[in-house]
Amino acid sequence: MSTLAQRVQAKSYDRRWAILAVLCFGLLVIVLDNSILNVALPTIQKDLNASSSDLQWIVDSYTLVFAGLLLTAGALGDKFGRRGALQVGFVLFGIGSVASAMASTSGQLIATRAFMGIGGALIMPATLSIITNVFPPEERSKAIGVWAGTAGLGGALGPLTGGFLVQHFYWGSVFLVNIPIVVIGLAAGVFLIPTSKDPSAPRLDPVGAVMSIVGLALLLFAIIEAPDNGWGSSQTLLYGGLGIALLIGFIVWEAKSDHPMLDVTFFKKARFTAAAGAITLVFFSMFGSLFLLTQYFQFVLGYSPLETGVRMIPFAVAMMVVAPLSSKVVERIGSKITVACGLGLVTIGLLTMVGLQVDTPYSNIFWRLMLMSAGMGLTMAPATESVMGSLPLFKAGVGSAVNDTTRQVGGALGVAVIGSVLATTYGNQVRDFLNGLGLPLPQPLVDAAHNSIGAVQNGIVPTLQEKGLTDVAAKISAEANSAFVSAVHWGVLTAAAATFIGVVVVLLFLPARPRVDDVAEQEEEFVGEHVADLLTD
Repeated sequence: MSTLAQRVQAKSYDRRWAILAVLCFGLLVIVLDNSILNVALPTIQKDLNASSSDLQWIVDSYTLVFAGLLLTAGALGDKFGRRGALQVGFVLFGIGSVASAMASTSGQLIATRAFMGIGGALIMPATLSIITNVFPPEERSKAIGVWAGTAGLGGALGPLTGGFLVQHFYWGSVFLVNIPIVVIGLAAGVFLIPTSKDPSAPRLDPVGAVMSIVGLALLLFAIIEAPDNGWGSSQTLLYGGLGIALLIGFIVWEAKSDHPMLDVTFFKKARFTAAAGAITLVFFSMFGSLFLLTQYFQFVLGYSPLETGVRMIPFAVAMMVVAPLSSKVVERIGSKITVACGLGLVTIGLLTMVGLQVDTPYSNIFWRLMLMSAGMGLTMAPATESVMGSLPLFKAGVGSAVNDTTRQVGGALGVAVIGSVLATTYGNQVRDFLNGLGLPLPQPLVDAAHNSIGAVQNGIVPTLQEKGLTDVAAKISAEANSAFVSAVHWGVLTAAAATFIGVVVVLLFLPARPRVDDVAEQEEEFVGEHVADLLTD
């Protein structure tokens, strides 16, 4: 080990808060990428002629690869070193960002976003596992609260930054903004972050990795394409069935393997399983609802990308403020009630979204966003701490990867399921209306209108206005807006059902406090790992 590496390793405990800042910076680039993209989706749809399913894949190709590789990436970090995994992840993420900014078709953008997911999968579990190893148990909940609050900061900066960039430059700039963050993260990592790994050096599990990725990809493909192919079509049933079969096979394989990528015995711990379930469901609702709302703001209410970004700030700020404070709430009332109340607030906030109309003023949307966001902030940090606090420290990489996988799988399924509910409801209503008009519209234009509201506002409406049919254009525009709002209602109801299930699961299975044995085990491991550093000082 070099002299610099030895100094970094020896000073890791003293520099733990500076290390946390660097790791949160790494997390920021991942969260920023998702939230910044949402605001750019309507512009991307127009510039790349993308359909609704294309938009879902632009979001989900990243989260799919991200989720599919997280467990493998966590295992790689445990085996070869978490700092190295973090640095390689930064490099790959930067390359993918540049390639995404240069994409000229929706297919290219889907592919480059998938490549970015490889980098994200290496970065995210490394950040949380290093935090778990650097901070002692009594400080860990605060550190994880700051980590979760950073996600809120990324959510706040993303829409605002994305809106500004799209309005003043072009949509590809939302990816180029990642590059400075990547460079700073790489440089800071060399001088601050210690390395850590699992001393047992577990073998990798390529079979499990392939089964999980392919299974999830097939399932998401079936869900996303179902509005076009039909929910009961042979293609939807075939791909969906194969995906589910592969995911079940993955679980069976992991249970029998002597070197599993996912140790399924983790799920025997009620604290781990209930908390992971809560995270999955809250991200399902968050990703899905934001996919709806950013399009609602721009297509229906007519806000520009920047105006949309400004109006999403309260959502992210509330999460950023509440998440770090949630540890204080847990100290008073325990994890069970805290997480259940958080999910309850999310559910109520989503249910109030059913009141949105085509002309709802922002002042009547603001408080609904705040309810949802505060609930998410109250849920994420305690649930994350419950997941990480229930596992041994030397399994921090895989434990972090499981935690992150639940987030990304939940988010990917949220965009897929809720986006498909949106597409089905909106598409059926618009198609019936256009067919009822009896106008001689070109079929490709009608098909495009059925697939996205952007095709109506940017395609059919201008075409009819050019022909002098302004009254008909206005009627079609109004009907598209009405159909989209109806679809939003069904989408948020789907999300609310998911978080309500989360409330029930948490109340039934999540312990109020950590097990005494888990706390004692982690304290012993932490002292053992850091005693050499303390003696050196």
